[in-house]
Amino acid sequence: MISVNGDRLLSDLRELAAFGRFKTGVDRVALSPADLEARRWLMQRMQQAGLKPHMDEVANIYGRDPNAERALLIGSHTDTVPRGGWLDGALGVVYALEIARAAREGGQPSPIGVDVVSFQDEEGTYLAFLGSRTFCNDLTAAEIDAARSGGVSLRSLLSAVPPAPNPVRIDTARQICYLEAHIEQGPRLEQAGRRIGIVSGIVGIRRFRIRTRGQADHAGTTPMASRRDAGAALFRIASQVAREFPDLGSKDTLWNIGSIVFRPGAPNVVPNEGEMVLEFRDTDPAILDVLERQVREWVDHSNRGPCPTDMEQMALIAPTPLAQNLGAVLASSAKARGEEPVHMPSGAGHDAMVMGRFMPAAMLFVPSIGGRSHDITEDTAEADIVFGCEVLADAVDRLRAQPELASA
Repeated sequence: MISVNGDRLLSDLRELAAFGRFKTGVDRVALSPADLEARRWLMQRMQQAGLKPHMDEVANIYGRDPNAERALLIGSHTDTVPRGGWLDGALGVVYALEIARAAREGGQPSPIGVDVVSFQDEEGTYLAFLGSRTFCNDLTAAEIDAARSGGVSLRSLLSAVPPAPNPVRIDTARQICYLEAHIEQGPRLEQAGRRIGIVSGIVGIRRFRIRTRGQADHAGTTPMASRRDAGAALFRIASQVAREFPDLGSKDTLWNIGSIVFRPGAPNVVPNEGEMVLEFRDTDPAILDVLERQVREWVDHSNRGPCPTDMEQMALIAPTPLAQNLGAVLASSAKARGEEPVHMPSGAGHDAMVMGRFMPAAMLFVPSIGGRSHDITEDTAEADIVFGCEVLADAVDRLRAQPELASA
C-alpha cells in the first residue's frame, strides 16, 4: 500500500511556491526564469525519488520509473497565470511526485510503475496546452511559430530550453492512463461540505466576437427614434443572453460577456461601433449547439435593423468526457476513506482534456477556500491537500494491482 508523507508533500508544495513568489501567491508564467528554475528543481526532486527525469524541447518535465515497462502517468502543470495562486497545477504535480516516491519507499514490487509529468504553458501565456499537445504530437510547427504574447515570440523563449534529441512522447504501450489532481477553482465542494470531487468531463467552449455598426451623432440633439445606436443594438443582444440562456442551458451551463467596447467612446456621442465577446461552456455539445443557434438568430434579427451586426467565432473547443471507469476507481477510493465524492464537470480547461483524447484520463478535485483561484488569495486547507493525495494514492494502488480497470 502506498503511504504518502503529508508533511513532505506540504513541504514540497511550499518549496515549489518559492519560485516566483508574489505576496501570498506565485507569478511563474510559462518559460520565465522562475518557471525554468522551478522545472530544474522538479527534475532534482524526481531524481531523488528514483525517477529518470527528462526535459523536452518545450520544457515539459517527465519523470520515468526506470524499473517498469508499463506505468500510470500522473501530473499537471507548474506554470501559473500572472500573480496567480500557489496550488493551481502545482498541486497535481507534487501529488504525482509524492505518490511515485512513496510507492518506491513501500517496497512492494509491481510491474506497473508511476511516471510523473509537468506540462508546459497549460495557462496559455503563449500557447494554451503547449506541453500536453506537444507530448501528444498534436501541435504543428506553424502554431508554435505564430504564438506570441506582448510582442515576445514563443520561439524566442524556447531558444533558452536545452536541445532534446530524444524527447519523451506519448506511448500508450507504456502509459496505461493519465490521472490529474487539481484544486477545484470554484466554490461547489466547499459549499457542499465535501472534500473530493470526481470530474465527469471538461466543458467545451465557444467564444464569439459580436459587432454592431451604427452612426455617430450628437447625443444631445439626435432624437431617440432617429438614432442608429450601435451601443443599444449590442445591449439588446446582451440582455437577451442574460434573460434566455438560463432556460436554454443546463444547471451546469456557464456563460460570460467578458468585454464590451463602444466607439468612439465619448459620453456625448451616439456609438457608431459596438463590440462584445460572448463565451459559453457546457459538457453537452447539443446544448452548445442550441445556444449558438439562438445567438445567431439574435444577431440575424439585429442585422435586419438599422445597425448591421455580425458574429465572428474566436474559439471552438469540444467537450472532453473523462473515463467513467477511472472516475469510479477514484470515487471508491474516496468512499473507502469515508468521503462521499461529488461528481461534477470542470468548467475550466486542464491538460486532461488533451490527454483524454489519446488515452483514458480522469481528474480529482479538492476544495478551494472561498472558491478563489487565479489570484494570490488561492488556497486549500492543509488537511484537504493531504487527504486528496491519500485518495489518489489509494486509487493508484488499486490500478497497479488491477490495470485492466483503466481500460474497462
